[in-house]
Amino acid sequence: MCVSDCLFCVLAEIVHEDVKMSSDGESDLASSSDDVQSPVRVRLRNKKISTEDINKRLSLPADIRLPDNYLEKFNVIGPALFEQPISRRLRRVSLSEIGFGKLETYIKLDKLGEGTYATVYKGRSKLTENLVALKEIRLEHEEGAPCTAIREVSLLKDLKHANIVTLHDIIHTQKSLTLVFEYLDKDLKQYLDDCGNMIHVHNVKLFLFQLLRGLSYCHRRKVLHRDLKPQNLLISDRGELKLADFGLARAKSIPTKTYSNEVVTLWYRPPDILLGSTDYSTHIDMWGVGCIFYEMTTGRPLFPGSTVEEELHFIFKLLGTPTEQSWPGISSNEEFVTSNYPQYRAERLSNHTPRLSSEGVQLLSEFLQFEGKKRISAEESMSHCYFSNLGNRVMSLPDTASIFSLPEIQLEKETTKPTATPDQGNRIIALVINISNGAASLL
Repeated sequence: MCVSDCLFCVLAEIVHEDVKMSSDGESDLASSSDDVQSPVRVRLRNKKISTEDINKRLSLPADIRLPDNYLEKFNVIGPALFEQPISRRLRRVSLSEIGFGKLETYIKLDKLGEGTYATVYKGRSKLTENLVALKEIRLEHEEGAPCTAIREVSLLKDLKHANIVTLHDIIHTQKSLTLVFEYLDKDLKQYLDDCGNMIHVHNVKLFLFQLLRGLSYCHRRKVLHRDLKPQNLLISDRGELKLADFGLARAKSIPTKTYSNEVVTLWYRPPDILLGSTDYSTHIDMWGVGCIFYEMTTGRPLFPGSTVEEELHFIFKLLGTPTEQSWPGISSNEEFVTSNYPQYRAERLSNHTPRLSSEGVQLLSEFLQFEGKKRISAEESMSHCYFSNLGNRVMSLPDTASIFSLPEIQLEKETTKPTATPDQGNRIIALVINISNGAASLL
């Protein structure tokens, strides 16, 4: 199957969240042949089809704006669609007629960022008038779509959760592959910057819980994110945190399979992976959770190493250089033995996290375990006493419900960092210019 066919098959499953397909590829909304004369179908023959009927039949969001004349056209050819099983091909054709999978359906507003393979734009959907994020991936003539893009699409189409970014649409052309996501205002790194690297301690707890909630959902489905960092956690105005950028994510379905150890941004990479392990599971993400938890609490990264060796040095300096007692088997790890790290004694985490309660420090220590199997899981973490003041109802929410749907869950107002005065701004600009010329003195 070519990349184009693969992506179009995926598109048929994206919009919207509630379509379930049976083993023969048909929607299980369709009835069997013995109930063709059901009262519902008789009523449909005798009435005009409404926008609500189409949205329900095609499992579209309620705020979709159907194109002009589409409803009229559907009333001419549509009744037959409601009297037969809806195949993937028929649904795909219907989505295309509405405007899904087409570049002209979306308006580019601003460029948000650019990387080696992709450019991200802020945009607007003509179907809903809502803001969207357009991730435009450039296609090489001979290589086609990057495997990371196909992996991201194939995983996200099956992950429907309030704390995971929603993939709305896919647009495949000869020159590019565009992924259309829901738009969120900023990532966690920007949020930290906006509040002067001092997030309210209550909001730290809410962000951490939402991160764990999204991860627990992924891990139950054997999906490993493998690239957790503040830049990949998006935050809405309401305070909803969502996992994003599943380009390095993998579905781990075979327990004995090994994976690459060139995953996870260095600062958030666990020590077992740094030392070459390729046999890992969901615990690979939990070390990163601990690093992000610390960063939200203190406003600074926990282990900001520039090389693998320096990263391990920082880890051992805080947590103590591992021994056979603290990490069984470490003495036979060739990379560890060769590096000959100094024998550091573990420091108290509480000395480095004065804003954290004792329960918070305890939870942090359970994330930062050398051995992956000893790290607390995302699901177990959500029941930790650190979250007890959030109440019981937050634990029983449906997957697609936000924690902020509960009135007792509220984001606290942050203290934003002061804006520089014009004079301060000029001095900062002057400093930057001087540094670029090799002189670090203020004018």
